[in-house]
Amino acid sequence: MGIHWYPGHMYKATKAMIELLPQVDIIIELIDARIPYSSSNPVIAKIAKEKACIRILNKADLADPKITAVWRKNINDTKCVKTLSCDLGTKEQISQIMNLCSSLSANKIGQPTLVLVVGIPNVGKSTLINALAGRRVASTGDEPAVTKGQQRVNLRNGIILIDTPGILWGKVENESSSFRLAATGAIKNTAVTYEEVGIFAARYLLDNYPKYLKRRFIFSEMPLTESDLLDHIGIKRGCLGVGGRIDRERAATIFINELRSGAIGKISLETPELIDKESLHLKPSLTKITGALG
Repeated sequence: MGIHWYPGHMYKATKAMIELLPQVDIIIELIDARIPYSSSNPVIAKIAKEKACIRILNKADLADPKITAVWRKNINDTKCVKTLSCDLGTKEQISQIMNLCSSLSANKIGQPTLVLVVGIPNVGKSTLINALAGRRVASTGDEPAVTKGQQRVNLRNGIILIDTPGILWGKVENESSSFRLAATGAIKNTAVTYEEVGIFAARYLLDNYPKYLKRRFIFSEMPLTESDLLDHIGIKRGCLGVGGRIDRERAATIFINELRSGAIGKISLETPELIDKESLHLKPSLTKITGALG
């Protein structure tokens, strides 16, 4: 069973965003490079069809570079910034975004260009806003739902940015996608236990990144199951309770936090091939095309 987290402020934010859309010239959507499919909001894809859209694969410094390269080839959009690293403060990257916004709004004369910045919770929207503004104008944090309402930032170069709250959608049809969102920190920790997310992520890493696990947690022999992996981490990190019982929730918390921070390694939690396979089980009307990320 998947994870569902859609608090009231997200519904209100989505409604407000749709109402604002006629005034917007450009949409910048931030996508998590570790989960490009799962972090691409289908609501945004639907409402942005008639708008110039820039998609940014953020947090690329935490993702598997080989898989990111494959995703870049699958993003078929000539107006798209293919990928940017997590360090959005570099002058080259900021200039790239600014120049793209200017070129997409070249036909506007004497009027400011409104740029709507959107994305899932905790994907780095406020960090991008601050980098473009050259100063701290938006709150940032490691927890989702830091930004609660829209705010406008005048860059004083003919561009006005509109910062929006991170929004998910009412139901994530792909259950695995909901766990990937939780594993990367897009879903509030109180919406699901660390152990549940840890079991999901452990299975994926055992199958795809066993060497990273062995190096990080110094195993003499690799655990065979996801439960064994969490138990081994619990023993290694001293997550023991009364009678020496392993506190698996604590072990899973350590595991997920180190996954999110990149301490385990540069890891991507999905590939285009995996998404194509999973999408076969979804209703055709609800399946996103991986080649266009929605």
